[in-house]
Amino acid sequence: MTGAAAPGDGDGTAASRAHRLVRARPEPAFEITVDGAAVPVVPGQSIGAALYGAGVRSWRTTRHGGRPRGLFCGIGVCFDCLVTVNGVPSLRACQIEARAGDRVTTGDDDTAGGAGAVGADGGGGGGVGADGGGDGGGGDGGGGEREDRR
Repeated sequence: MTGAAAPGDGDGTAASRAHRLVRARPEPAFEITVDGAAVPVVPGQSIGAALYGAGVRSWRTTRHGGRPRGLFCGIGVCFDCLVTVNGVPSLRACQIEARAGDRVTTGDDDTAGGAGAVGADGGGGGGVGADGGGDGGGGDGGGGEREDRR
């Protein structure tokens, strides 16, 4: 085969070195739907990481006080990042790997009752702005994780 090498095809980049080490090609990026808006995902990202990468810093509010919540601990301990995925409520966005075609809803009473994450224009909904400022302390409880979400 002739022509320019594609990124990661022995061209000396980090992607090329990783390709030689693991003998795999990265999967193509895809999208999930969050509150009706498309959110880009890099394969292997959690739903929480995809939201954060899209500039969304909060996607629900606390039951008492209406304080914004999103990723806090990022390791599944605090329950601040609850979402509904494909109809299964109260899942921790930081623990669920995004899959092509996932339908995520936020901010309804089943997930924690609060602000939606992503507006129809793809911008952030209510809660903390893209600068990440705001109240970030501790969890307020929540539902348990379900292993099989499909």
